[in-house]
Amino acid sequence: PPHTTLQSHTKKKRLIYSCDHHRYITLIQKDIYLFFTMKIKITSKTHVKPNKPILGKQQFQLTTFDLPYLAFYYNQKFLLYKFQNPLDLEEPTFQNNVVEKLKDGLSSVLEDFYQLAGKLAKDDEGVFRVEYDADDEEINGVEFSVAEAPDVSVGDLTIEDGTAKLEEFVPYSRISNLEGLSRPLLVIQVTKLKDGLAMGLAFNHAVLDGTATWHFMSSWAEICRGAKTISTQPFLDRAKARDTRVKLDLTAPKDPNAGDGAAEPPQLVEKVFRFSDSAIHTIKSRANSAIPSDGSKPFSTFQSLTSHIWRHVTLARGLKPEDITVFTVFADCRRRVDPPMPEEYFGNMIQAIFTGTAAGLLAAHGPEFGASVVQKAIVAHDARVVDARNEEWEKSPKIFQFKDAGVNCVAVGSSPRFKVYEVDFGWGKPETVRSGSNNRFNGMMYLYQGKAGGISIDVEISLEAHVMEKLEKSKEFLLIEEEDGKSLSNGNGNANGNGLV
Repeated sequence: PPHTTLQSHTKKKRLIYSCDHHRYITLIQKDIYLFFTMKIKITSKTHVKPNKPILGKQQFQLTTFDLPYLAFYYNQKFLLYKFQNPLDLEEPTFQNNVVEKLKDGLSSVLEDFYQLAGKLAKDDEGVFRVEYDADDEEINGVEFSVAEAPDVSVGDLTIEDGTAKLEEFVPYSRISNLEGLSRPLLVIQVTKLKDGLAMGLAFNHAVLDGTATWHFMSSWAEICRGAKTISTQPFLDRAKARDTRVKLDLTAPKDPNAGDGAAEPPQLVEKVFRFSDSAIHTIKSRANSAIPSDGSKPFSTFQSLTSHIWRHVTLARGLKPEDITVFTVFADCRRRVDPPMPEEYFGNMIQAIFTGTAAGLLAAHGPEFGASVVQKAIVAHDARVVDARNEEWEKSPKIFQFKDAGVNCVAVGSSPRFKVYEVDFGWGKPETVRSGSNNRFNGMMYLYQGKAGGISIDVEISLEAHVMEKLEKSKEFLLIEEEDGKSLSNGNGNANGNGLV
C-alpha cells in the first residue's frame, strides 16, 4: 500500500506553530499540501550480490576507528536527479534503461566493494568483524528497492526545508548500525518521480566513513556510465589501519540520543544555508584580516566558515558569557596517521576533534578568534594524538552517544571536498545532495560541495527552533550589508547566493 508521512508532518506542525512565525506557518501549509499528494508505493525489492563470486570466506575485523559508531544510526544519503527526456520515465524504458542499469552496475562494482554486500558478525569474545561469504545463505547482499511517487516532482523535494519529506525516500530511518548483525550493510531505494528520480541510500556507519562512501558512489556511477572497471580500487585491509582486538559486550542497539534520563532531548528544526563563492571569499578574508600573533597561520576555507557558523550559533543561543561552548569536527585521519593510509582505504578513519571556549570570548572577539581556536585544535591532532586516543579507547571502550559531542556544541560532519555533484549515472549530475534524518542532534551540521561549483558550500544544520529563527534573522551571519542594501545573499535559496532552503 502507498506510504505517507502523517507522523512526521504532524510532529513538525506542532513544533512550527509553537514558533508563531509567519515563515514557518507558510512552510507548514505547503507541507500539508504535499502530505495529501505525496504517496509512495514500493513496487519491488531484491538483493544484489557481486557479479562474480568472491572465493572463500572473507573476514575483516572492525578497528578502533570503526567500533565507536556501532550505536549510531545508518548513514543516510539522498540524491535527486531530473530527467531531461520524459520518455526515460515511461515503462518499460525506466525499468530496462534505469533500474536494470543501476542494478547491473551495482553488481559489477560490488566485485571490488564486496564488504558492502556482507554482514556484521562477532566471535565468542565479542570482537566484531565484517564478513562476506558467497556460500553463506544468511548473506543476502545489498537490498535494492524500487518505488514510485507519480505525483511528486523534483521541485517538491529540491525546495524542502528539512528532512521530514525525505523519510519515505530514504530507507532505514532510526536503524542502528549494530543491527547490521542481521540486516544488510547497504540499503538502496530508487523512486521514480513525475520528472526524475530520487535515490535514497543507507550505509552502515560502523563499516565505512564519508570518504569511503563517496568513493563507492563515484565508482558505481562510473560503471553505470559505461566503464569496464573502476578507476580507483579500494584498499580493503583494515588491519593496516589498526590491528587490535577490542572485545565489546553489546547485545541490543542503544539509541544514540539516549542520555542519563535527566531531560528529554529538544525538538529540532533543520535548515540548509547555501554559501556562494563570494560569500565564502568574504568570510575567509574577514577571518584572515587580523590573524592573531600567537603562531596562527592563514585560515583555511573550512576553518573560516565553520568558526563563522560556530560564533553565530553561539550568539543565537543566548548563552551566558561564562558558558562553555564546544566545537567538534569528525576529521579524516588517513593522512594524520604514521605511516599514512591511502585515500582509497575502505573503512572508517575518522576521529572526533574537540575544542571549546567561553561563549563570551567567542562573541566579544572578531572572526579570527574562533578561526584560531579551530585551527589550533586541528593542527594539534597529529599521529601521536590519534594513537593516544585509540589506545585510551581500547583500554576503556565507549560507544558514542550524541551527547558526547560536547556541551552547547556545534559539530561538523561530511566534507565539501567530496565531489558529490560528480555522481553521474548517465543522466546528468544531481539536482541536490542531502543527508537523511539519521544522526542529527542539536548543533550537528553537514557540509556539502555547492551545486554551483567553485568553492560554494551548502551547510545543513539542526538547531532548536528559537535558535534557528534568530540565526535566520542575523544579517551578519547571512552577510547582508545594511548600508547600501546590497547583499551577498539573494535570500531565495538558489546556489548563486547564501540563501535558505
